[in-house]
Amino acid sequence: MRARRPRAAPDQRPGRAPGRRPSPATSSTPRHGLARVLSKAGVCSRTEAARWIEAGRVTVDGRIVRDAEFPIQGGLQQIAVDGQPLGTASRVYLMLNKPRGLVTTAQDEQGRDTVYRCFDGAGLPWLAPVGRLDKASEGLLLFSNDPQWASRLTDPTTGPDKTYHVQVDGLPDAVTLAALCAGIDDDGEFLAARRVALLRSGQRNAWLEVVLEEGRNRHIRRLLAAFDLQVLRLVRVAIGGLTLGELGKGQWRVLQAEQLRQLDAAQTVGGDPQPAPCAG
Repeated sequence: MRARRPRAAPDQRPGRAPGRRPSPATSSTPRHGLARVLSKAGVCSRTEAARWIEAGRVTVDGRIVRDAEFPIQGGLQQIAVDGQPLGTASRVYLMLNKPRGLVTTAQDEQGRDTVYRCFDGAGLPWLAPVGRLDKASEGLLLFSNDPQWASRLTDPTTGPDKTYHVQVDGLPDAVTLAALCAGIDDDGEFLAARRVALLRSGQRNAWLEVVLEEGRNRHIRRLLAAFDLQVLRLVRVAIGGLTLGELGKGQWRVLQAEQLRQLDAAQTVGGDPQPAPCAG
């Protein structure tokens, strides 16, 4: 009769080191898709990461992975791109004076010119826009490859205010300015300005300074349309204490330490319960 093979003790089963059990920390560490991990590291966009992965340029623990959603458990696997270990990319922060007519995206499905045209030939690393300006809007737009910094700036509860100069095809009075701050309900979405002031006016149109705590999709245009005011021109002139200044259209510059401190100082903790009133 053939002898039965003795069963291995629990801590001596094949594939497991004697006396060791899976670490509780390992099982509880969040998992994220490989493309997302590359994007969060600031080396490329998630779309570009998916292309790199599909092309076989990315390895995990020495093995080529072609699945953009391949699960990565934070800090436990070695990722490399083109044979180079994934590290923290050198952080870049810059401001652009976005011209009117450019869309804020890396690639446009309709073939329209994008804001990245302004960086042609500059040799910059991959950068993502921090917030957005629509095609018809212009002015101050930030870019960075630091996702955590970008997330803090765009957080609607703690991010800095954004200031716009807006030309409208009408002559709003003080009552209208106050109503813009009081806000409206637009298809279930509340829209309001933190502060509105009349800068100057002519016979048929006026320039307003509009300050927003957060910028929803086409926020100012929708808000003004509710009061029969059409936007003729919309320019973002400041984010917190960082101003557009004399930066020419289509030009950009790297942010200096003092400018970064201005943006950090403009962020609030838990929001500001006492917004400045509207001015006429």
